[in-house]
Amino acid sequence: MSTSDNPFFQPSTLPYQLPPFELITDDHYLPAIERGIAEQKAEVEAIASQDSPADFENTLVALERSGAILSRVLHVFYNKSSADSNDETNAIEERIAPVLAAHDDSIRLDSRLYERIRTLWASRDGLGLDAEQAYLLERYHTEFTLAGAGLSAADKARLTEYNTRLSSLTTTFEKNLLADTNELAVVVDDPAELDGLSAGEISAAERAARDRGLEDSSVITLVLPTGHPSLASLRNRGLRERIMTASRARGTRGGEHDNRAVLLEIVRLRAERARLLGFPDHASFVTADQTAKNPQNVADMLERLAPAAARNARAEQAELQRVAGADTVESWDWAFLSEVVRRERFDVDTAAMRPYFEAERVYHDGIFTAASKLYGLSFTERSDLVAYHPDVRVFEVFDEDGSALGLFLLDLYTRDSKRGGAWMNSLIAQNRLLDHPTIVVNNLNVPRPAAGEPTLLSYDEVVTAFHEFGHALHGLLAEVTYPRFSGTSVHRDFVEFPSQVNEMWMLWPEILESYAVHHETGEPMPAELVQKLHASAAFNEGFSTSEYLAAALLDQAWHRVSADDVITDVATFEAEALARVGLDDPAVPPRYASTYFAHTFSGGYDAGYYSYIWSEVLDADTVEWFRENGGLTRENGDRFRRYVLGIGGSADPIASYREFRGRDADITPLLTRRGLLAD
Repeated sequence: MSTSDNPFFQPSTLPYQLPPFELITDDHYLPAIERGIAEQKAEVEAIASQDSPADFENTLVALERSGAILSRVLHVFYNKSSADSNDETNAIEERIAPVLAAHDDSIRLDSRLYERIRTLWASRDGLGLDAEQAYLLERYHTEFTLAGAGLSAADKARLTEYNTRLSSLTTTFEKNLLADTNELAVVVDDPAELDGLSAGEISAAERAARDRGLEDSSVITLVLPTGHPSLASLRNRGLRERIMTASRARGTRGGEHDNRAVLLEIVRLRAERARLLGFPDHASFVTADQTAKNPQNVADMLERLAPAAARNARAEQAELQRVAGADTVESWDWAFLSEVVRRERFDVDTAAMRPYFEAERVYHDGIFTAASKLYGLSFTERSDLVAYHPDVRVFEVFDEDGSALGLFLLDLYTRDSKRGGAWMNSLIAQNRLLDHPTIVVNNLNVPRPAAGEPTLLSYDEVVTAFHEFGHALHGLLAEVTYPRFSGTSVHRDFVEFPSQVNEMWMLWPEILESYAVHHETGEPMPAELVQKLHASAAFNEGFSTSEYLAAALLDQAWHRVSADDVITDVATFEAEALARVGLDDPAVPPRYASTYFAHTFSGGYDAGYYSYIWSEVLDADTVEWFRENGGLTRENGDRFRRYVLGIGGSADPIASYREFRGRDADITPLLTRRGLLAD
């Protein structure tokens, strides 16, 4: 294939180097990946084999410059495979996963490269490096060491086998989950069963059925977590049970999409790899290069919170049982009965808020307005720029002085080709070394209403929209020199911090009154409803905290397994792990059970799902700082941008937080927020 035949062989000439999606076909990915690997191999070989003594430029900067084609195509391909997959992209992903794992190992396990890096590390004090350069050297030395660069040749060969096999298994896990999630979507033939859903939700269910060729039915598509948003409003208990049963069945039904054997092999290989690298278990290996430092620190925090969360959930369950009467409260009842109690105690009906959360206003007058007031940003839709799917909208982002920052792509709606959940991707990540701009994508899974009807978001979907845009801001506002530090390239147990902070603005008075307007009448959301919402903020936190902690502790349990442990039954292991920490209430299942726990078995959060609440300590403490210092102001936004968002991954995150806050984070605001303080 000639250079002109493949759009990935040269940088894009479109604004912000936006990939030329009109030209890209599935046939372009594999040749570009293969050429990218070959090109980077040659570049790395030249670095490793050169006669010149190691210096910062000829080793680290050269490594940072390598792999241009590979980086270009993989950013686009992995966004495509998660947001708009098909049989061909699935096959490509399965094919390239082990190849890319072996390629990464060929770099990180290269003894010649490691020796050059170690030489630089040993003489670091005399190199005259600036702060970002010094941190780049530190990261390379740490990452190569932890990757196994110092192992013997025989151990490196075994390590490569582990990594190659694990890359294939995690890809298989994700593929199985997407297929089983689609297959288990709940078909509803009797419209009366949908009683309780809004007109928009019913319209979306009907459209989902039409998309599957079911003309006289409705389809409830499953979401990634155990609980489904519709469970809060569906009055038909039988249908609620069907949805919960389908959700929990994913990956356990036997056949080609069963994830149990895949999961067990992943756990075993991760444990064996950790032992080879000198760690007692995978959790120790992972946390060694996170802010937590070791799994005991994680356990100390999670196990401190679990008893209080379980206690609160039991109290909540007792109140739900009062409402349920003779019926035992089951997992499929909790969300529905909670809304009954919420209305009874606080006169708050979150389902009734949908008319005030029209998606267009949420983004333009809520999310974008908050970013403008805090950081001086402005947004202009670019309908002339073509994205990777017709659903995707493109916005140009400008700084306060009018200078261009990058592009923000919004992919709002669910579809069978998109994996569940919500996330942010980068299509191109800012760095000065390669003169790269920024293009970030937010993916959500909002059901699409029928043509001509407004997209009305649930309360939780609005929270998610603000959260994911926090990740987008991290990508857009980072200004770094080296690709290694672009955007959200930070420690995994820190990356959720900026996004969680951005959730604060959803209910901030001047932002809420800007976007929370009834889509038909134009009336603002009633002030008394907002007050009741604030009054009920801690309601049901026992359940929410318990379901999250159950998943986080389950993730830790799987990854504190040693290479000598033998596990044969997933359900038994899961039940015992939850019982040990007192989070085994059947009415409060973990947010993700093992066989559909994409975060930990295919999503890069292995032994790291604790990150959300670990980061929430910083988030809750930061919310207090904003409140104490005048809230949503440009001065406060500039400070947060300077010490957190703007540095990307170019500095130690905890040291940067300390500079921002003036001290270490206090856990008390988190305990207060989640109702976990002792009486």
